[in-house]
Amino acid sequence: MSRTTEVRLSGAGGQGIVLAGQILGQAVSLYEKGKFATFTQSYGPEARGGSCSAEIVVSDESVGYPYVISPQVLVIMSQEAYNKYTPNLSPETLVIIDPGLVKPKASKKLKFLSIPATNLAREMGRVVVANIIMLGFLAAVSDLVAPQALKKSILATVPEGTGEFNIKAFTLGYEYGLKQAKAK
Repeated sequence: MSRTTEVRLSGAGGQGIVLAGQILGQAVSLYEKGKFATFTQSYGPEARGGSCSAEIVVSDESVGYPYVISPQVLVIMSQEAYNKYTPNLSPETLVIIDPGLVKPKASKKLKFLSIPATNLAREMGRVVVANIIMLGFLAAVSDLVAPQALKKSILATVPEGTGEFNIKAFTLGYEYGLKQAKAK
């Protein structure tokens, strides 16, 4: 029996959601032995600020259907994405939010993990790495992909000259996730 995990990364245009999805998909399919992944993306007509999502299906065998139907992991980086994607979620879904950008409704019976990725990125001096911080956190709180695979994918994907800074951002998110996991 194959193990398949559906992942949706969601937020607003300009947050690097699609890039994060590409990095995650590549990390699994190129740098993890015995794993396969598909990657799809969607976004509104606005270049920045409109809703967007990246969907990754991860499996230990070839993926037959590349679209996310019921995610086991949902990363949310905007209130609009929260409002759009949480109404029909399973209570077992791992939901990761940026609390500076997303305010969960008290009535939701969902389990949330949170990391202030945007604020941490701002403290680093470049808000554009919030997506990479979020990937580090995801690697720490799930067994979806090995941190080393994500680091390789980051270095292969980000613009030349930004690799070291992006790895620092990833490590910051990863360490934040490890601390949160220990606290539970």
